[in-house]
Amino acid sequence: MSLRWRFLGAFILLIVLVVSLSVGVGYYTTQAQLDTFIGALSNDEANDLARKLSRAYTSSDGWESLGATLSETGYIFENGAEQKRREETEESAFEFFHSESDKDRIRVVITDGDGIVLQDNFAELRSGEVAPELGGQRVDIFDLRTRQPVGHAYVDVNREFWATESHGFLQNLLYTITFGGLLTAAMALLLAVWLARRITAPVSALTQATRSIAEGGDAVLLPVTSPDELGQMSAAFNRMTAALQTQRDLRKRLLDDISHELNTPLSVIRLEAHGLRKGLQTPAKAADRIIQEVKLLRNLARDLNWLAATESDELRLTIEPYSLERLLSAEVERWQPQAQSDQITLSLQSLPELPLLNLDRMRMSQALGNVIHNALQHTEAGGQVRVAAARQQGGRVEISVTDDGTGIDSNDLPHVFNRLYRADRSRSRGTGGMGLGLTIARAIVEAHNGTIAVTSKGLGQGTSVRFDLPLS
Repeated sequence: MSLRWRFLGAFILLIVLVVSLSVGVGYYTTQAQLDTFIGALSNDEANDLARKLSRAYTSSDGWESLGATLSETGYIFENGAEQKRREETEESAFEFFHSESDKDRIRVVITDGDGIVLQDNFAELRSGEVAPELGGQRVDIFDLRTRQPVGHAYVDVNREFWATESHGFLQNLLYTITFGGLLTAAMALLLAVWLARRITAPVSALTQATRSIAEGGDAVLLPVTSPDELGQMSAAFNRMTAALQTQRDLRKRLLDDISHELNTPLSVIRLEAHGLRKGLQTPAKAADRIIQEVKLLRNLARDLNWLAATESDELRLTIEPYSLERLLSAEVERWQPQAQSDQITLSLQSLPELPLLNLDRMRMSQALGNVIHNALQHTEAGGQVRVAAARQQGGRVEISVTDDGTGIDSNDLPHVFNRLYRADRSRSRGTGGMGLGLTIARAIVEAHNGTIAVTSKGLGQGTSVRFDLPLS
């Protein structure tokens, strides 16, 4: 079952439960309130009538004003018109709440202290006979002067009538509540369908886009239509897709560049071997060219192994305290023969007193050597390459290699650390390198918790490479 139908099913179940509970609670609560109302009505009517009859008995010093009092309070119906009005009232299921019809449904029997019937408003008992066992609420009638009971009033609400009226009212109320509940359920169902579609649409789009990427298709960006969690999910997927596409492009370029780098020396070796076989090339000259190309292949394989080790977290560092001044001096001395051969001045600027650094001497020497080698390759005869170091604020030290050579165009600066990237694509492998030196240098520096940066004012303005390393 799809996620959309699960959401919709859960919403429908919740709607049915809520509507059913609302109808049930509303119906039974109203029924309980009506029962309470009927009981309260009987008790209130009896107490009110007892007070009026007590005052009437006391003022007339007897029962002479009994009929008048009952007539005034609405419990005695004197003519056919009143009886007709009472019968018409019975036809309405909703009039029983009104005060004018309440007393039409209440039977009142008045007896004296000996239980002799004085008055029955329903005329079912005759005056003067002994009252039988009567139902309803019984209250005493007092002589207010002596505070002695002189009779009893039996007030009996016609519960059968009230039950019939209540049933009709509750039935109509149930119809109303049910209709309202169905209308509410329909509106809630429409809302549930909209919510389920809104929630599952981004998930479905994400599934399709993921399947497309898994099958090797083009990366598809998802629409971001809201700032909520679903929108954040789509935005995160788009960032991942863009990064994945970038990696795909870099991988393709890497494979193309490596294929080119391997094909060129292999072609040269093949041509030299053919020339040697046909006698077009002397053995010594052919051997020199083949050795040179094999050296290039070996360097490429070595650099790729170094790069693979650094990017797969397999780079192992042997950290130990080492003199920074000694490291720089040794590296400048190592590259001095090539600088002199190319008629370039390679110098180490006077260093202030520098502390020991915790580093891997061999790996840092390799990183620094790659940078100095690049500087020498891109500096013309008569140029200068300067190596320097200085302590910075925050417990860090900066190493810089600066040349006054060909420089780097601003469009190439963001890519100088990419694998096999050469700012000047027209350079040969012999003069321009294979484009892995800075990539490896960055990996080594970052393994030491440092940073590396390349700056250049532009073509012909020289280049500066800076290592920023922590002292500890």
